[in-house]
Amino acid sequence: MKKLFYLFLMPMLGLSSSLSAQTNLWNSPDAYLGQKPPTDTPKVFAQSLLTKADTFAYDRVAFSPDGKEFYYPSNTTWFDSKNSKIRYFKHDGKKWNGPFVLNQLYYAPTFSIDGNTLYFLGGSKRDTLHALVWQSHRNGGGWTKPSIYLQKTYGLYDFMPTQSGVSYVGSNAHQGNLRDFSTYDICELRMSGQDTTINSLGAPINTPGFDGDFYVAPDESYIVVSAKETKDFECELYITFHKPDKTWTTPVSLGPLINNGIAHRWGEYVTPDGKYLFYSMGTSPKDCHIYWVRFDNLLAKLKKENLNNQ
Repeated sequence: MKKLFYLFLMPMLGLSSSLSAQTNLWNSPDAYLGQKPPTDTPKVFAQSLLTKADTFAYDRVAFSPDGKEFYYPSNTTWFDSKNSKIRYFKHDGKKWNGPFVLNQLYYAPTFSIDGNTLYFLGGSKRDTLHALVWQSHRNGGGWTKPSIYLQKTYGLYDFMPTQSGVSYVGSNAHQGNLRDFSTYDICELRMSGQDTTINSLGAPINTPGFDGDFYVAPDESYIVVSAKETKDFECELYITFHKPDKTWTTPVSLGPLINNGIAHRWGEYVTPDGKYLFYSMGTSPKDCHIYWVRFDNLLAKLKKENLNNQ
């Protein structure tokens, strides 16, 4: 969502009891901040923990590969970066603690495949005049100060790396103006030394309007996209699958439980264990929340249906 290019201080909070003998957080009651998992019907994620006063959580979230860290953007508006922050919770082996502030003026946190780098977008008002992807590296128990990872003359929106080394990004990819979002497509971005090549995925994924909100699986087997965007950026969530010939299936809807009316839907993200889809949804900042829904069963069903029919 383009207006979200411009992205509270809660006290430290212990969220759950000890893991006891558990060694895998994903399979413990403490997983996902200790929240009760949803079924096939989406529900708001941890609203009382993430939202305070006039501050709301939104955009793409990120769990660390081991599930022990959770990062999310917060703000007081969709339209100004002054109060935007990336916050996080961290599990210490006994309980969740947080939220803490990681940085200000950034959004869309995305882990590298090995979990040792965080990528994000945003920056100061001056920075947002440029196409930038930022990075922070693990440094002891914390993170380094944000530094520029990628800077181009074309758009770089919703940057996501994959296991193959290919990254995906929403971009005008040399066509049109950087601020003309109607020219944005979901693109492949390949880096080799100082050389960078970027190419649109083309049809049927991309359309004549804005295409740039998405989640790509680490193995590039599927992409969840914000589709059917109106001029006011309302949209639905669809999915496309990578075929054996390296082309993509025609995107299909994730269904009426997820696409349950007119709204902004973006910030798609699937947890590292593959079980849940997270996304942001709202018709305005006042009713904007982060939602989650059981996804692995739906994914298997749609994959079987669509790869067999194309």
